Amino acid sequence: MHGFANPRRFLGLAKRLTPILLVVGLLASTGAIAWGLVMVPPDRLMGETVRIIFIHVPTAWLGMAGWMTIAGSSLALLVWRHPLAALAARAAAIPGAVFTAICLATGSIWGRPTWGTWWVWDGRLTSMLILLFLYLAYIALSQAVDREGASSRLPAIFGLVGAVNIPIINRSVVWWNSLHQPPSITTGGSSIDGVFLWPMLIAMLGFTCLFAATVLMNMRALLAQAQAEARLRRRAMEAEPA
Repeated sequence: MHGFANPRRFLGLAKRLTPILLVVGLLASTGAIAWGLVMVPPDRLMGETVRIIFIHVPTAWLGMAGWMTIAGSSLALLVWRHPLAALAARAAAIPGAVFTAICLATGSIWGRPTWGTWWVWDGRLTSMLILLFLYLAYIALSQAVDREGASSRLPAIFGLVGAVNIPIINRSVVWWNSLHQPPSITTGGSSIDGVFLWPMLIAMLGFTCLFAATVLMNMRALLAQAQAEARLRRRAMEAEPA
């Protein structure tokens, strides 16, 4: 992990990985969505609305994975003081929030014909909405810390505390009565028919690659901004009269 603490080494790796992840992500996600829209038959119970699964499930996964990236980076900052950990957490926040918002929107669209309502205050939907609010709070906090020059430990602590919501999201349909279906993919296997499962898994791979590419691009931008600000401060100090 500390092998990539050197910004130059990290930037070299990120520069090579970003286009690969973008190409793989675009091909896999668009191919899987096209597969799901054209080749997959309607579901026996849900009909054509089942096709939203190829966007809803990957975005739900990445909404939670995005916060786990924040939590993991926050832990690396607080315990090992990794110099790029704070940048990684900030870089994952906006993509994670976007995927969470898409998950909520597609879930609402899916719920209207399936449940007869756009929204219900059950455990899964409510905890996912809380995750979106956590993202927005983290983004605001990290931007305020950066603007005021405060300690980056504050958003890191918030990132770790907010991770408590992830297992709640995951287990909510088991712990409470819910309109939302129970887990379809577990360690014991999958209850999803292979006709739907394979394009969904490919879509998850594609969206994950796009998420990773976006995080790397954000980290490169944040690192470039930090380096530019450091150079400006150094020049300002050198220009000050003795």
